[in-house]
Amino acid sequence: MSETYLLALDLGTSGPKVALFTTQGEWIGTEFQATPLLLFRDGGAEQSPDDWWNAVDQAMQRLLGRNLVSPERIVGLACTGQWSGTVPVDPEGQPLENAIIWMDSRGAPYVREVVMGPVRIQGYDPLKLMFWIWLTAGAPSLSGKDSLAHILYLKHTRPDLYRRTFKFLEPVDYLGWCLTGRMAASFASIALHWVTNNRNIHAVRYDERLLRWAGLEREKLPELQPANSILGVIRPELARRWGLRSDVRVVIGSPDVQSAAVGSGAIHDFEPHLYIGTSSWLTCHVPFKKADLLHSLATLPSAIPGRYLLTNEQECAGACLQFLRDKVFFAQDELAVGERPAHVYRLFDAMAERAPAGSGRILFLPWLYGERAPIDDRYARGGFFNLSLSSQREHLVRAVFEGVAFNTRWLLTFVESFLGRRVTAVNMVGGGARSQVWCQILADVLNRPIRQMKDPLEVNVRGAALLAAVALGYLSYDQIEARVPVAKTYFPQPQNRAIYDELFGEFVALYRQNRASFLRLNRAG
Repeated sequence: MSETYLLALDLGTSGPKVALFTTQGEWIGTEFQATPLLLFRDGGAEQSPDDWWNAVDQAMQRLLGRNLVSPERIVGLACTGQWSGTVPVDPEGQPLENAIIWMDSRGAPYVREVVMGPVRIQGYDPLKLMFWIWLTAGAPSLSGKDSLAHILYLKHTRPDLYRRTFKFLEPVDYLGWCLTGRMAASFASIALHWVTNNRNIHAVRYDERLLRWAGLEREKLPELQPANSILGVIRPELARRWGLRSDVRVVIGSPDVQSAAVGSGAIHDFEPHLYIGTSSWLTCHVPFKKADLLHSLATLPSAIPGRYLLTNEQECAGACLQFLRDKVFFAQDELAVGERPAHVYRLFDAMAERAPAGSGRILFLPWLYGERAPIDDRYARGGFFNLSLSSQREHLVRAVFEGVAFNTRWLLTFVESFLGRRVTAVNMVGGGARSQVWCQILADVLNRPIRQMKDPLEVNVRGAALLAAVALGYLSYDQIEARVPVAKTYFPQPQNRAIYDELFGEFVALYRQNRASFLRLNRAG
C-alpha cells in the first residue's frame, strides 16, 4: 500500500508551525513563520488573527513547495496551539479585534466579581466554588488569564465590541473555522471558559447556571463536539491554493497542553511529561476528575476521548532565557556592540555547563510575567538574588536554568500530592528538551530520571498528527507510545543533591518573604 500522510499545524505564541507526518507518526518535515506579540503595561497580551493566518499560509506553502511527498497522498489535517485565548468574530468569521491570548491578565477584576460572594474562601464564594468544582473539576483563575476572563474584560471595557461579536473562539477553534468554515469547539478546548458540565466526560455540555453566574450568553459560544472528532473537510479554495485533495479531512483542534501529552508518548494514566517552551507545564492523564485550586491544578477533558488530563501551567520557562538573551546580554540599544551571535542558546548551554551546580548560590526567580502554578499570583516578579562581585556571567546563565527547574520541583510536590503517588520518571519535550545541560539540571533538581524524547520540538505537531491518525483510523491510542522514542535518559547525580535541596528551600522562602512586596510594587503597574 502507498504511504499516506497528515498535515499538522501548531499555533504557538511565537508563530505557527506546520509539519508533515506519515499516518504512522513518522515526522517528514516542518516549516515555521514568526508572528508579533503585543504586550501592554496594564497586563494586556494580544496577537493579530490576520497575522496568524497569513503566517500559516506562508509556512504551509513553503512546506508543500518542498515536494517532500505527493499532495495526493495527504489525507488529513489537524490543529493544535496556544490555549486560553479569545478571538471575537462576526457572523462571517472575520475577527473584530486582536486576539487576547493566554498571557493577558486584564480580566482579573471582572473574574473576581463573578466568583466572589458575601463570604469568601481564598477569594471565592464557597457555594459557587463547590458547584464549579463539582461540575468542572476547577474554577476560574483569579489571575484573569482564562478565556472567561478575556470575554468578561471585553464585556466590561468594550461593550460595543461584545455586542457585535457573533462568537468568541479559542485560537485553535478560530483556525478550525479558517480551514473548514465550521465554528465549533471540542470538549477539551472549551474547558477554560469554565461554563461546561464535565462530569460525563463523553457528553460535555454547557451548564445554564454557570453561564448565568459568568454573565455569558450561550449563543456567543461555539457548538461543542467530542475531542479528536472530525470537524469537516478542507475549504475548496484552500485545497486549490495549497494543491491538496478536495476531500482532506480536518480534525477538531486540541490545545497544546493536551496534544503535547500525546506527542510526549506519556499517554497512560499517571505518566507525566514536562514541556518547556515559552511557558512550561507538568501534566499527565488520570482516571478521575479532581481539583486543587490553591495550586492551580485541575483535571480537564483530554484530547483523547473519555480521558481526563491533569493540567497546570508555569508562565515563563524558555521565556526566561529569551529575556536573558534579548534584554540583558544582547539588547539592541546604545550599549550594543554588534549583531547577536548565532546559536546563542548553544552558547548558554556551554556557559551553564562550566558553572558549578548551584551557580555560586545565585538564585533566579522566573516569575517574569506573574505565575499560575504552583502559585496563582499575577503580581509575582522575577530577578536574580544573592549576586556578589565574584559572580560571573556563566553563573547568571546557569541560575536561569536552575530557577526554572526549582519552580518545576515546587510544582512537582503538589502534582505528586494530587496524584497520591510518587512520579518515577518524566518525559521531557519542547525546546528546552534540546538542551542536554537543562535535562541534567532538571534530573538533579527533581531527583527523578528525565527522558529526553526524540525530536522534542515537534511534540505539539506530533501529538496533533498522532491524534489525527487515530481519528482517521490509521492507528489506535494504544499504539501511540511506540511511535515516540526516547533519545536519552538523564539520571540524578548524587553529588548535587545537597546543594539543590538547600537552594530549593531558599527559592520557596524567597517567594513567601517577598509576596507582599510584589503586590505593593506591581498592583498599579
